[in-house]
Amino acid sequence: MASPTQTQAIDETKLNAFMGKAVMDMGAALHATLVVVGDKLGLYKAMAGSGCLTSAELAAKTNTSERYVREWLNANAASGYVTYDPATKKFELPPEQAFALTVMDIPGAFHIISACFKDEPKITQAFRTGEGVGWHEHDANLFCGTERFFRPNYANNLISAWIPALDGVKEKLASGGTVADVGCGHGASTILMAKAFAKSHFCGFDYHSGSIEYARHVAGREGLLDQITFEVASSKSFPVNGGYDLVTFFDCLHDMGDPVGAASHVLSSLKKDGTWMIVEPFANDTPEENHNPVGRIYYSASTMICTPASLAQEVGAALGAQAGEERIREVVTTAGFTRFRRAAQTPFNLVFEARP
Repeated sequence: MASPTQTQAIDETKLNAFMGKAVMDMGAALHATLVVVGDKLGLYKAMAGSGCLTSAELAAKTNTSERYVREWLNANAASGYVTYDPATKKFELPPEQAFALTVMDIPGAFHIISACFKDEPKITQAFRTGEGVGWHEHDANLFCGTERFFRPNYANNLISAWIPALDGVKEKLASGGTVADVGCGHGASTILMAKAFAKSHFCGFDYHSGSIEYARHVAGREGLLDQITFEVASSKSFPVNGGYDLVTFFDCLHDMGDPVGAASHVLSSLKKDGTWMIVEPFANDTPEENHNPVGRIYYSASTMICTPASLAQEVGAALGAQAGEERIREVVTTAGFTRFRRAAQTPFNLVFEARP
């Protein structure tokens, strides 16, 4: 079979442009590991608000090796994460980077990336067989990284914008309602809602027992076990418990093997005037509309995590993280819901309201 160079003329300008992009991606991929290192060792936190530091000073502050820290700092300077003053040979973490790395907690995303590299052999084999790779089969960095990556976005939007955007839900929860948070993972979303609505009771469900155990631990630490229960259960079998005022799915419907079956179970679990809130990754309805920086992240994560998770389950619908509003609407209405609308959105999420 002829190679592309034997059958097609190569545009040198386009080749050089692509090679430049590939070099940038190589640097980004390698630097991702250094973000995880810096996060685990507390290097970014030690630099935040500390002004200019030499590598020796940062090493002393973090009880680490100066030679390793010096190389790490230069990599971060080359990546634009820190700045460097040649005159003083000192490095500084600017306030904007400090905020992103220590308050917005973007290192959580890099722990997800770390898990993807470790899980690559499983995904490569799945490409050959078409079989799935369950959420529980991934490296543990995925579980903690997912919580850390999503929690700041939920903290900034869930109570202040998303719940108020649902018809009458904020009032129900303020007076005392019942909520099922399905696919709750480590329970970040459940705990945020419980703290905001002290009169309501919350049930967090996830099929991954390790995540439920962790969520119970955090709820106990926060003194919320009288208000929250966490149970191991799937999206098609979580207990109805007399009916819920609100059921929530945060960034998980597209991961499910049988999303229509899950939606049908939600419908059966809601009170007559209940609401289903579905939070999904932001996506337009056609692939080409998602060929952008955000779509790049979501399609890549979907290839490594979301699509394999769905294919590991019954039906294996494999919606993917870029399913889009119309595909989600089809799932919801096929299950029997009569009302569906986009209630809110951010650059990273779509928030849907479904009613019986």
